[in-house]
Amino acid sequence: MHQEKIGKYRWTICSLVFFATTINYLDRVVISLLKPYLAAAFQWDAVAEAANYANIEIVFKIAYALGLIFAGRIIDRLGTRIGYALATALWSLAAVGHAFATGTMGFGIARVFLGLTEAGNFPAAIKVVAEWFPKKERALATGIFNSGSNIGAIIAPLSVPFIAETWGWKWAFIITGLIGFVWLVLWFIYYEVPAKQARLSKAEFDYIHSDVEDKITEENTEKVPWLTLLKFKQTWAFAFGKLLTDPIWWFYLFWLPDFLKKQYQLSSTELAIPTAMVYIISSFGSVGGGWLPLKLVNKGWPVFKARKMSMLIYAFCVLPIVFAQLLGSINMWLAVLVIGIAAAAHQAWSANIFTTVSDMFPKKAIASVTGIGGMFGGLGGILLSMLVQKKLFVYYEGIGQIQTGYYIMFFICGTAYLSGWLIMHLLTPKFESIEL
Repeated sequence: MHQEKIGKYRWTICSLVFFATTINYLDRVVISLLKPYLAAAFQWDAVAEAANYANIEIVFKIAYALGLIFAGRIIDRLGTRIGYALATALWSLAAVGHAFATGTMGFGIARVFLGLTEAGNFPAAIKVVAEWFPKKERALATGIFNSGSNIGAIIAPLSVPFIAETWGWKWAFIITGLIGFVWLVLWFIYYEVPAKQARLSKAEFDYIHSDVEDKITEENTEKVPWLTLLKFKQTWAFAFGKLLTDPIWWFYLFWLPDFLKKQYQLSSTELAIPTAMVYIISSFGSVGGGWLPLKLVNKGWPVFKARKMSMLIYAFCVLPIVFAQLLGSINMWLAVLVIGIAAAAHQAWSANIFTTVSDMFPKKAIASVTGIGGMFGGLGGILLSMLVQKKLFVYYEGIGQIQTGYYIMFFICGTAYLSGWLIMHLLTPKFESIEL
């Protein structure tokens, strides 16, 4: 059926989810760019700065992981319209609340509330995509909305240091936090589930529900117990894939400005362009990550094979990051390029690993399974921070060899995705669908 006859309203919905994800990541990464300002405000020396920042990061990840225990279940119970709005309103308030912190403890409390509430974004977003797109388009739609994480990470270094220099670091938290309330207005104007959306044509509704197993009706909100979901190897495949790869993206978000600052002696304002460039490059991975499996499916490949082959290709694309510092010793922009390619590969991987949930599970369980996997991703981030970054970076900062700590970290980044792909392949070779 021709695109004009089908209609395109589902892409309006995708743009709303893209906007929400942009705000989610903008609020999340602001603190990484304010690290030098906070160190000056609270009189942290280099070692105290590394230790306190690691602690603040860890409590965010713990809260995020805990939030995902409940977020998916709440989204499945409330539905996407109310559930997504509630999560965004609460995390926007938490983001503004950072401006009132007066030290490490205050930031820790603010990060806890931010982590708990930001956990709602991806379970809601993946459920929206499952409601609004047929399976063959879901990786593309996921890649597009997930590129919002890149845009948020691009906007932050281009705006936050300027705001901090002009009006002070507190206003950086306030201004970015208030953007979420603009999104809320647009969400309530334009969003409703397909069966209740008057702007949706019948042709597009039928196309959205064109998968063979789709029953052309909205899924019920019957509660699916976690214990039931944990019995399936498909749940564990997704969870382990997230456990090994989510922490790498968080490392880029929270530590990239620090790496560039210390490796190349850049000022806070000089960090803006190279940091933004990494995420500009990575945005191509988000969209391209969804395009490749769609292309393969259109050529006749089974969905699982197209998804799995694409993910393997992306996993190999991360490997060159092991040589980031070696290339950076020749020219800083070579390091920026190779880190950007690795970040692009992560986003391409992410678009597909999220889509495996809707490939394997019915709609009524998608947000819950996404929450389970996200929680494991959060746990991976906590372990990485506690066992590697906090110990490793603080130790090497103390002996004046922080570059060695980053070399070890980049090696971990390079090998994580192939490890995740192998575990997922062993657990569920064909991403088999389940029935509940």
